[in-house]
Amino acid sequence: MRHKHGYRKLGRTSSHRKATLKNLAIAIINCEKIETTLPKAMELKSYIEKMITRARKGDFNADRAVFALLQDKVATKKLVSEIAPKYVNRAGGYTRVVKTRLRRGDAAQLAYIELISE
Repeated sequence: MRHKHGYRKLGRTSSHRKATLKNLAIAIINCEKIETTLPKAMELKSYIEKMITRARKGDFNADRAVFALLQDKVATKKLVSEIAPKYVNRAGGYTRVVKTRLRRGDAAQLAYIELISE
């Protein structure tokens, strides 16, 4: 049983899971809306919201902390300078997950995850 278990394993090893979340986070920062499976979207929501909260400060330490998680200069710059300042007056809830369809090949539930624009 998974009572109060802290995260979804997504059928991957820990290093593969970290790489998957990092790549999904970079994609959502660049595109602001992506389609993925529902469990990945729910896990990404927690990951990216913590990152945006950290980036909202906008100082050098926030920049370094976000870069340590993303390892992508372009995405880090966009998150700290363009995306995070939009959410300064918002206390969480920066993303939205919308269920869309079942994937034809394996009937996996797909969902859009998008950044909420204000």
